[in-house]
Amino acid sequence: MKQEIERVLRKTPSIKAKDIAKRLGVDKKSINPILYANDKLFVRDEDYRWSLVNSSSLRIELAMHEWVDCFSFEQTLLTSGSPLDTDLDSILFIVPEKCSILLDAASRFLALCNQLVDIGKVVTVDFSDCKSTLTFFDRIGFFKHLNSRVDILPGRPVVSRADVFKGNSDAVVEFGPVDPTQSNKLLINQLVDRFVSQSCDVYEGAASTVFGELINNIKDHSESKIKGFAALHKYGGRRPHIQTVVSDSGLGIAATLKPSIETHHPGLFRYSKDDDYDIQIVKEVMTKGEISRYGAGRGLGFKSSREQAMKFNARLSIRQENFALELVYNNGQLEKIDTHTNLVAIHGTHLCFDFFID
Repeated sequence: MKQEIERVLRKTPSIKAKDIAKRLGVDKKSINPILYANDKLFVRDEDYRWSLVNSSSLRIELAMHEWVDCFSFEQTLLTSGSPLDTDLDSILFIVPEKCSILLDAASRFLALCNQLVDIGKVVTVDFSDCKSTLTFFDRIGFFKHLNSRVDILPGRPVVSRADVFKGNSDAVVEFGPVDPTQSNKLLINQLVDRFVSQSCDVYEGAASTVFGELINNIKDHSESKIKGFAALHKYGGRRPHIQTVVSDSGLGIAATLKPSIETHHPGLFRYSKDDDYDIQIVKEVMTKGEISRYGAGRGLGFKSSREQAMKFNARLSIRQENFALELVYNNGQLEKIDTHTNLVAIHGTHLCFDFFID
């Protein structure tokens, strides 16, 4: 009962005992003894309103009754404030009723939580009003890759559904770690096999190229002690598509390239005085390829992934520290690039490929 009271006060501080009891569906008489017996956790003001002793947390509530994609997730962060930059020590994420989180948003959410714990923040994610999303996250391996110090309400699953049912769904490849010390061949093969089984053999070369290139770039360039990860999910609906995410918490594309751009890519260095220098670097990398901190022909080129995205009319999003690019391909050509700036800080590179299979 104490944990349930704490959950109520995290969401709605400064309320009376009778209101806490009403929200929990119990009698006030069962609430009062717990409130008064835990004076290090609960505090009462002169109007008999109760709050948590340590209630100075940044509260971030995702959208209710909606599908949350990467764009709506970013909007929620902008509205709430930057959890990485706040002076507050505690971060509370609320997943409200009927909040369904798509894979692209889940990957950014996962990376952000791990980064927050890494800098010493106390992180809580409350699924109490949306247990279906907790179950889905458990199934796709979200909690296996979430730092164990993140507090999960109403409770972190004891047995991972991702382990129990791994490989049983044709529509899912569970979150798998990208280890910079390993080849990651098994994860790449799993992604390719599942992708082809959900599309057709014509996609095998594209999938192998994209997953291999993106995962190996994390392996070679992330330089982060937080492991990267990748996952896949097939969505139906009006326009069926396979969504694949590859994410790391490292330096980011622009920061990796900047030290050697003047030497190896003087044409790109001409943007160095511009306010959008980082954006220009990433655009150049993703649209032209063959750009590396080691010189032409090595490293962060993404050339082959770009060619496959163009060939199969994919949509590719690239999220960096505080901006994101979305590249949309149609009829074998780059149709447009949408730029999203002034985003809340999330370290690293977070890529999402949507391959449409209609």
